[in-house]
Amino acid sequence: MLNIEEIKAIIPHRYPFLLIDRVVEMEVGKSVHAIKSVTATEPWFQGHFPDHNVMPGVLQIEAMAQAGAVSILSMEEHKGKIAFFSGIKEAKFRKSVYPGDRLDIFVEIVKMRKNYGIGKGKILSDGELCVEAEISFFIG
Repeated sequence: MLNIEEIKAIIPHRYPFLLIDRVVEMEVGKSVHAIKSVTATEPWFQGHFPDHNVMPGVLQIEAMAQAGAVSILSMEEHKGKIAFFSGIKEAKFRKSVYPGDRLDIFVEIVKMRKNYGIGKGKILSDGELCVEAEISFFIG
């Protein structure tokens, strides 16, 4: 549904911090399914960990937040704005993410009031749950 250039037109993130590659399905302001293809050349693998590359959990949560932001910032009233983290709850890491994994990132917006909202997200790799969390945000 959205390629990398269309994503960059919605959210301000850029390399090396743009953590979604494609949006395959979206209901604006309600839900999103995005894709991240994890490669061995990701900059964080130089230090996390050099002999056992694992995608940091905090970056998985950030990928969820970016996917949710694409959905929220596609709403007419939020176009051109920025979504900021305001909280993370119930984050659970279930499976490590390695180079070569394709991440399916799902976020559902469960609450939205003016410029504040809550999303529930999860990331799967090969159908297995990697992480799940509730993220809150505000629009600035």
